[in-house]
Amino acid sequence: MSSVEPRLPAWWLEQALAAESETAATPALAQQPKPAKPAAPKAAPKAPAAAPAAPAAPAPAAAAAPQLMYSPWVKVCGKGPETNNKQVCVLTKDGRLENGMPVAVVQLFEPEGEAKVLRITVPLGMQLQHGTRMIIDQGQAAQEPYKICFPVGCMSDYPVTDDMIAKMKKGQQITLQAINMQGTPISLPLPLTDFAKAYDGPPTDPKVVEEQQRKLQEELQKRAEDARKKLEAQQPAPAAPAPAPAPAPKK
Repeated sequence: MSSVEPRLPAWWLEQALAAESETAATPALAQQPKPAKPAAPKAAPKAPAAAPAAPAAPAPAAAAAPQLMYSPWVKVCGKGPETNNKQVCVLTKDGRLENGMPVAVVQLFEPEGEAKVLRITVPLGMQLQHGTRMIIDQGQAAQEPYKICFPVGCMSDYPVTDDMIAKMKKGQQITLQAINMQGTPISLPLPLTDFAKAYDGPPTDPKVVEEQQRKLQEELQKRAEDARKKLEAQQPAPAAPAPAPAPAPKK
């Protein structure tokens, strides 16, 4: 995908959306270094008979999906000098933790006259060599390497076909997958229920987007406050202070 990409308002995950135009000036993700080849060991005395091999460790179970708050699908279009005066539309949906941090983001880029790209963003702290996987409903998983990392997470780009768009319009959810540093697979689902309406409809009014973001922040703050009150209620009451000792009788 070329570097034509709209620069959206600051509140709109600016670093993630600016990634495409930054890529040309940013070094590629560093590959994890290969371990040095060990020197050939010196001849050692014959070892005793090997003990029976231990059974293989079971594969790590997938980590439980975190409880996320989802933004609606939003369509933003624009053009200007940074897009070579070509129209570029971006459909975006994100899932956030209760503290407001986005941990799963899907963005569909549609540059005028160029190939469409589906960009997914997963949290930092993943094993880069495995890349990401993307699944629509119960369909076959697609896999792509990481392209770049920003403070909001690490991103992979997927080529888009008409068949993929059709599946997203009819689908229930899109699932992003990665493997964390502990070797545990994680799955981050995002609903597709309002994707078709956003895709076929006109660009979203920026004022509407700001109102949606405001309501989401209010809900996140309410959840955080409820969690704080629940935690305080679970804490034991402080013990009553011991009574002061009676004064000794005067002689």
